[in-house]
Amino acid sequence: MPEPNERSAHSKLVGANALRGDVNQPWEQDNQAWWDWYLTLADNGDAPRTPLRDATPLPSVEPISDEAIVEQLRTPFPLTEADRAFFRANGFVKLRAVLSPEATLRLRQEIVRLLSDAFDLVLDGGTSERFLSLELAWLEHQLLREYVLSPRIAKIAADLLDVPRVRLYHDNLMSKEPGCGRTPWHYDDHHFPLATQDVVTAWIPAQPIPKAMGPLAFAYPIATYKLVESVAFNKFDTSYDRQVMDIFRRHRVAIEDGPFEIGEVSFHHNLSFHTAAANRTRQSRVVLANTFYADGARVIDQPTMVSGDWQKFIPDTKPGEIAASKLNPICWPVEHSADV
Repeated sequence: MPEPNERSAHSKLVGANALRGDVNQPWEQDNQAWWDWYLTLADNGDAPRTPLRDATPLPSVEPISDEAIVEQLRTPFPLTEADRAFFRANGFVKLRAVLSPEATLRLRQEIVRLLSDAFDLVLDGGTSERFLSLELAWLEHQLLREYVLSPRIAKIAADLLDVPRVRLYHDNLMSKEPGCGRTPWHYDDHHFPLATQDVVTAWIPAQPIPKAMGPLAFAYPIATYKLVESVAFNKFDTSYDRQVMDIFRRHRVAIEDGPFEIGEVSFHHNLSFHTAAANRTRQSRVVLANTFYADGARVIDQPTMVSGDWQKFIPDTKPGEIAASKLNPICWPVEHSADV
């Protein structure tokens, strides 16, 4: 698979997305095509890639019932004031034991099954080197619904944002397949078409993530984004990613890029700059990402192609209107069953 470059990035675009130099137009393909394009914007360097290595085998755990998982996902997590203070200062926090090992590996089992069905492949040991994505799984799969609408997860999001009520923007079942390259430096304020800064994403690994697998990495403190506000986003090549990396190096920006233990979950603010290294293991890096925002937020006046097919996640809602569609249930506090 060739390294991402200007030509491969441009080849992933169609219509006005390919012809116009700016991003001020709707995305014209589906969201998997968005990821196929977006990963080409990451600078993977000129050095030869190291051979893939075996990942540590997944731990052996006792089976867990759906009822036990549901109880866990509805039980409040003991978030501390120190956790909240760290998040306010740095724009992210990593919390251990948010899920048990049993619930984590059951999540992996479900995500792998759904992605394998959607893409007609077996993930572990795959050779396509792609980043796979599947959204809105909670609408059709009851157990995934419990993970996505989890009061345990949503309450952490609300407490970190210090808001009384949070809605779901969307879920995202993701697999960075063996050999897939870097995710470019970015912050989610570019991606989510929401006119609020009260947005947080829960990044829930479905297995331990060692360094070689490419754990999510965060630049901090949260004000780091101000260093790169003037960098022009380029949708055709890796220049944005390279410039951000160069500025971070020159300013000696702190980076948290450590591994994730099984059951560890990170929460990052939409102003938090983050990236992820390549997956250089033979095991797929499988993750569920749930994004929440403060109730009452509106859609921005001019969504761009960087928001992908946002109307899939906020249907029947126009720019400028309150984002409160049937697909954006209030997840904390628990008020209803989110029937759709």
